[in-house]
Amino acid sequence: MKRIHLLRYEGEPAALEALFAAVRAEGMRAGWLQADPERREEGPAGDAVEAGAFRAAAVAPGRVASVKRVAGPPVLRDLLREHFLGCTLVVVRPGGAGSALDAELSEAPILEPVGESLRVRPPGQAALDLAPEALAARLRRPRPWG
Repeated sequence: MKRIHLLRYEGEPAALEALFAAVRAEGMRAGWLQADPERREEGPAGDAVEAGAFRAAAVAPGRVASVKRVAGPPVLRDLLREHFLGCTLVVVRPGGAGSALDAELSEAPILEPVGESLRVRPPGQAALDLAPEALAARLRRPRPWG
């Protein structure tokens, strides 16, 4: 599996539109992972899983949403392998206290929009302020922050 770069982000996905476009312009893919321990998938697909179905999907023009029953807490490596194959970047919105993924994400850099730029704060390193295009170009490197 190719390396997937993770960035922790607390904001709304719409604020990252320029980054997602820059990643696409580089010929790469980006993903979004919402880690929320309190949220239950709403709608009939979620209801089907609650009723005992192993997997359910909801489809609409241009998108598919999948709901799957799991036996234990989510494991980051499994999530990345199953849902984000082919992605160079996955932006993760942590779920806060109680999220099973929080410990696994502790080493992922923090992403913050700053004006027209994006600030990346790798643990133990100086923050980098980058244009979305510059950030996307760095994602081609095995170690984009150092």
